[in-house]
Amino acid sequence: MSSFLSQINWNSDGLVPVITQEASTLRVLTLAWLNREALQTAVAEGRAVYWSRSRGELWRKGDESGNNQELVDVFLDCDNDTVCYLVNQVGGIACHTGRESCFYQKLIDDQWQILDPVLKDPEEMYKR
Repeated sequence: MSSFLSQINWNSDGLVPVITQEASTLRVLTLAWLNREALQTAVAEGRAVYWSRSRGELWRKGDESGNNQELVDVFLDCDNDTVCYLVNQVGGIACHTGRESCFYQKLIDDQWQILDPVLKDPEEMYKR
């Protein structure tokens, strides 16, 4: 196992959160989870790979939607318990709702306001 993996403070489930940002704008796109295999695979493949807690398997961003994330850089925070991916977001859509970012709601006057438009209908992206 790679030494960089052993330097991470994994939680009791063997996971750490990963914040994903668009490399060109630094906009936060997603918050997801990694296990050792996901991070090692992401580095090896040069693309964002996550651990899907709901499915219990690796999740290669874009395999279903086509909205791949090319890995530019990987950072580790000062406590060694949170990772940050810098990516080139292919297609401009990171969120399963069809928006640029999962963080599309802003608190304004005690109300969550939707700021980002839907760029592509999720039904069209996932064709389930």
